[in-house]
Amino acid sequence: MNSLLVDETTTLYFGAGRAALDEATGAPLQFTHSGDERREYLLTRRLSSHTPDHSWGSGQIITDAGAARWQTPDELQFTDGAVSATYRMPVGLTLIVARTGGDTLRERYSFRNDTDHDIVIRSAGIQTPFADVYSDSESALAEAVNAHVFTAGAWAWAYAQPMSGDGAILGLTLTEGALWSYGIESRNPNTSSNFRGHIVLNITDHARAPHAFGGQPQMTVPAGGAFDLGWELRWFGSVEEFIAQTAPPAAFERLAAPVGEEIRVRTRMPLSARSPQIQIIDEDDAAASDGWRTVRLRATAPGSHWIEIGDSSRTEVLFHRPVEEIVRGRIDYILANQRPIERPGTLRSAFVPVDRRTGLRSYANGWFDWSDGSERIGMALMMQRAQRRGWTTIEADSALAEWADFAREHLLDATLTPRRGSFLKEDEIRLYDMPWLTLFFIDRHRTHGAVADLDLAAGILRRGFELGIGEYLAIGLPEAVVKTADCLDAAGRGPEANELRRLLVESATHYIASGNRLPFHEVSYEQSMVTPLIELMVFAHRLTGDDVFLAAVRDRLPWLRAFAGPQQHVRLFGVPIRHWDGYWFGLHRQWGDVFPHHWSSLSAAVFARLPQQLRSPETDALVRPILAANLISYFDDGSATCAFVFPATVDGESAHEADPLVNDQDWPLAIWLELNESESVELG
Repeated sequence: MNSLLVDETTTLYFGAGRAALDEATGAPLQFTHSGDERREYLLTRRLSSHTPDHSWGSGQIITDAGAARWQTPDELQFTDGAVSATYRMPVGLTLIVARTGGDTLRERYSFRNDTDHDIVIRSAGIQTPFADVYSDSESALAEAVNAHVFTAGAWAWAYAQPMSGDGAILGLTLTEGALWSYGIESRNPNTSSNFRGHIVLNITDHARAPHAFGGQPQMTVPAGGAFDLGWELRWFGSVEEFIAQTAPPAAFERLAAPVGEEIRVRTRMPLSARSPQIQIIDEDDAAASDGWRTVRLRATAPGSHWIEIGDSSRTEVLFHRPVEEIVRGRIDYILANQRPIERPGTLRSAFVPVDRRTGLRSYANGWFDWSDGSERIGMALMMQRAQRRGWTTIEADSALAEWADFAREHLLDATLTPRRGSFLKEDEIRLYDMPWLTLFFIDRHRTHGAVADLDLAAGILRRGFELGIGEYLAIGLPEAVVKTADCLDAAGRGPEANELRRLLVESATHYIASGNRLPFHEVSYEQSMVTPLIELMVFAHRLTGDDVFLAAVRDRLPWLRAFAGPQQHVRLFGVPIRHWDGYWFGLHRQWGDVFPHHWSSLSAAVFARLPQQLRSPETDALVRPILAANLISYFDDGSATCAFVFPATVDGESAHEADPLVNDQDWPLAIWLELNESESVELG
């Protein structure tokens, strides 16, 4: 991804870096920090989906007088350390974009009304094409960035952080106006999963997604008047340094809490809520001398709620039911809606996706991610772990036993190689599924003591290592190996247990030697590759005490932390970026950021399992927020959503809504139950 700037450029310096500007448009083509010349903070045009239409600072607007885009200015003026571009649009507005270098790069977008009548802005978005792209793990870690976005009105910012977690952070802070949402473009089957897309920061997107982010306003530009938006870009040494200078108007002690408990907020502005279910209680009689005071939020019923901060910012919080109640509700719903009882024999005992709008179960239709295997195993694992706690009914216990028979017959062949589903007999061997099936059967053995379940769990793992799972970053493998080995020891089968442990340590040693070279999975690089990688090192360290594994965890932990930002929003805080599940797993087949996604819970598991030497208050404080954020995906009737596609729009189509398919979202519950048992993580 070394920079390739195909246009003639000029340079605008700011801080310890520079912006290469297109001489024809004045638009930044690349931001470069002097300490890391190889790192690309912006996409370059050698990426086929990145065209001049998506250049930094270009954009689109929808008004009551029509729609327009801006890209090539009608007037362009370069002066020493500054550039000004003027765009005359056919909707009666003239846009003047001014860029100035120095300690920071300041940009100001001024929309001037040239008519004798008011103009209503119904949508306006500015392109900010951060290089959030993955060609492979080595190039991603060395050259690309994770972009974290927070569009909470006047309280808005974004930053691009090196995927390695090491190096200069490019921070964008709003200084004038408001950003009420963001959109994603270039997300479709042609760009697929290794490209997050073009990020568009929206002044508003009322025209296309009026409901998004708690509601999108419209702006009136009076005749002869103007609407202005300003931000500045600056280099930072850490996320904490960047956040400190954004001058947050409020600080939430937490963003999710059980109903009956409170969320405390330190704020410089009055808080309000639209919902009568939210109570806001002033803890301080008066603001402190610095203008801050403490308020408490309470809810009378479960749900997510938008909290208004003053009259120009807002964010979302969650008050949720207890985890036990959510688990019990999910089990009841699965039994009533997600078993294909119309099928013959043991096939009727599978768990399948369902459209929660209608209650109609979905056929796989040749689509692997709607099958009755693979990620649907999470439903069975969650139920099995609930059974260990005595949270299941006789009906659920029977359904679990029947699912175990289904899995033996239809999800495993005679060699214990997994299939992705009972009707998907493709030749592909999906190693991903092997730890999940192992975890189900080993937890079943731990609950009921059946030797057949222990034999099956151990057999699946042995087959997995024969097939190369030791050089494949399979989610849950370290946990599956250690649990199974412990049960083998308890059964007097020490040599089998030690062989599995040896293979696990051998796998960890292989990945230490591999360095930044991670194997291609279903995508080139992602958070759910880094989490099993780190867990592999964590469990190897537990098994051996060898500090080489401790050092490996320390080196790779910044990779994981770089995937998530500290946005003060329940769906975002600590939740890693993932942007394809709506397409692969959802009914609407829509690409775009999914917040939260169920595999974000893997990050919580890593932080909860870190060796004591590597734990910190910051990592400890991320465990519960990540797990609790996922509770927003479960509804009061026991249904759920497999994907909340977060942006206001994706390729111009309205988003910011929950997909109606109940599919693969039960992993956070399964993981939380396990962390409660093994790592003493309290249940919410």
